[in-house]
Amino acid sequence: MEVLDFKDIDQQTLLAKLEGRNTLDFREYNEVVQEILDEVNKKGDQALLSYTEKFDGVKLTSGDLLVKPEEFERAYEKVSEDFIKALRVAIENIRAYHSRQRQNSWFISEQQGIFLGQKITSIARVGIYVPGGTAAYPSSVLMNAIPALVAGVKRIAMVTPPLKDGSVNPNVLVAAKELGIEEIYKVGGAQAIGALAFGTDSIPKVNKIVGPGNIYVATAKRLVYGYVDIDMIAGPSEILVIADESANPRYVAADLLSQAEHDTLSSAICITTSRFLAEQIKTELIRQTKELERKEIVEASLKQFGQIIVVETLEEATTLANEIAPEHLELCVAQPFELVQAIENAGSIFLGHFAPESLGDYIAGPNHVLPTSGTAKFYSPLSVDDFIKKSSLLYYDRSALEKVKNEVMILAQVEGLTAHKNAVKVRFEEDEE
Repeated sequence: MEVLDFKDIDQQTLLAKLEGRNTLDFREYNEVVQEILDEVNKKGDQALLSYTEKFDGVKLTSGDLLVKPEEFERAYEKVSEDFIKALRVAIENIRAYHSRQRQNSWFISEQQGIFLGQKITSIARVGIYVPGGTAAYPSSVLMNAIPALVAGVKRIAMVTPPLKDGSVNPNVLVAAKELGIEEIYKVGGAQAIGALAFGTDSIPKVNKIVGPGNIYVATAKRLVYGYVDIDMIAGPSEILVIADESANPRYVAADLLSQAEHDTLSSAICITTSRFLAEQIKTELIRQTKELERKEIVEASLKQFGQIIVVETLEEATTLANEIAPEHLELCVAQPFELVQAIENAGSIFLGHFAPESLGDYIAGPNHVLPTSGTAKFYSPLSVDDFIKKSSLLYYDRSALEKVKNEVMILAQVEGLTAHKNAVKVRFEEDEE
């Protein structure tokens, strides 16, 4: 990992390099994924079972797709009490945080005879994709499902690929059961997305699909968008740490590594006002990496997309951070609450020396489904808002409409929409007779 002076870096080159991490070309996968989706749309369960046998090596029947009550019982037998206790702490915190995001319908009547408002309605049916096998993350079950539950979604269906023995990852099952979600289907990949989008005999159609997955899942989500809504297509994970002289190099290095271990395309960047601290962090990165199980992934990530940048002021640091618009932004500085005002673009902001990124991933409460690859400039974390719809409301009595009828008809006439004009005119024709 290089240590560079801010004055020596080309910001545009750095940003282009970071954007280039998202090297997956969905066009390469469109044809094969579209074929899978078409098969599911036409053949339903038959296609699901065929693809599950082909891709997962598991032969199921339609009756096997839905997880049965006894499978939840067996899952609880396979996980530790400590895991369940940790889950329950996380659930409580995540639910409490997202409960503050609820919106209420509202109505106003500032003029006689006129009522305006907005009606909030939860999405009726949501599908959550959960990766299976070694890539199964129960924390993602919580982060995707809890905001939907808080929003009032009436039905939540989960899909996840089965293990080789036809079961489902027990950690995932327990996480779902703790939330009261029992509609879980043993199907993964693009075929699972197709089932949620189009519906089959066993899996009813949903209105929105959320959750992470591999390139085939991501491509399928892109292709079914329009039939259903989706959350986002997240790219490789990333962290940016702004550190001043008060930062502990061991902490900063550990936090950078927590994201570098995700993927060889992950980005870990530190911007600091101290050259001495920068060198200490570099030394710590080398030392701590040697002790990690995913050392090869970490080393590749840091070599390609890791940097330590030395700036003269925190103002320079925040300016660069806003351009990068990181998924995770840590402010490891003496006065983080003063610096946060300067941050405009970040998925999640961690304040101070004792708020590591992993705290947000699991237990604190804010959602860990975050915008990546610079999209924090216009996207937000997954939230209750993603699971509601807004309908505008308006009521005019005859007197109120009469006051604005001429303006409405003039605007309609200018646009050449005479039927629009007539819809107002007919309501007052009796006055002209």
